[in-house]
Amino acid sequence: MGVAALLGVLVVLAVLQYRPSLRWWIELSRYLPYYWWMVLCGVALGVSMRLGRGWRWAAVASCVVLGTVTSGLTWNLLPAAAASAPADRLRLLTYNIKAGQALQRPQGIEAIGREIVRHRPDVVVMQDADGLLVPRHAAALSAGEVFGFAHLHAIGQYVAASRFPLRDCTPGTLDDGVESHRYLRCTVAAPGGDFTLVTAHFLSPRGGLVATRTEGLEGRSEWHQNFLGRLAQARALAADMRNAPRPLVVAGDLNAPEASPVVQVLLATGLRDAFSAAGRGYGFSYGHSMRAGLSFLRIDHILVSHDIAVTDSFVGASDASEHRPVIADLVLRR
Repeated sequence: MGVAALLGVLVVLAVLQYRPSLRWWIELSRYLPYYWWMVLCGVALGVSMRLGRGWRWAAVASCVVLGTVTSGLTWNLLPAAAASAPADRLRLLTYNIKAGQALQRPQGIEAIGREIVRHRPDVVVMQDADGLLVPRHAAALSAGEVFGFAHLHAIGQYVAASRFPLRDCTPGTLDDGVESHRYLRCTVAAPGGDFTLVTAHFLSPRGGLVATRTEGLEGRSEWHQNFLGRLAQARALAADMRNAPRPLVVAGDLNAPEASPVVQVLLATGLRDAFSAAGRGYGFSYGHSMRAGLSFLRIDHILVSHDIAVTDSFVGASDASEHRPVIADLVLRR
């Protein structure tokens, strides 16, 4: 009976996480480290070995579903366009660099620079970069060079750096229902044609997760408000993006997995996730700074409109920041 209940929980979890839901507890389950669930799956599998063949197969199937569907395993075949490396391919990198922490570490900024440069991107957007070029509340900076990129625009926590000219860089507003935050929008004059580039950083789930972990059900309200704040920001950005010129790229730390309503609101505007379109593996970008040292969340995203082809997408290394960079190779469809 206990094995049946445990397997039932794992199956229900897989089904519920696969679809967007506004229920707070389903959203909360998206942030649980999957290796915890795999431990439970291993327990169920071990106990089932003492039972009949049907139970063993049920346990194996549950573990497979958990390790693939629930965990967000993606496995695209390498497109022919990626293998041929078209001349007009553009590599874009998004990175929450946690500049405040990097500035406190010896060679911290240099490590971030090395991680960016080794992927040879054409365009980079950074979040949590206040202090790298300008303080969070300082005026914008639209001249100079960073990590070898000739064109840049920095405002608050955002930096956009490019090998190609940037123009019309302006901040937008993300209202979470309590206070207003900003995002950055620029036009990139790429060889394959101009495209609109947006970078955003949504409300962190940390406060709500800590409240739930330390206060149990009493922390539910704080988590729920935290989730609704992130969702409000996504809706505000989506409203602006519906009228934004195409081709369009939205990249940044959205602090939510792709199946979350937070990201689904943006996908509903006609965008698609680059890693889901062309990535292979789990694409986890966050979690390695925690005790287990393993990334387990894909909360950093590159979203593109349908007039942009994605030939490859992957994540970078974990040693320079609490977030891994996310990289995508793009081709503007003429």
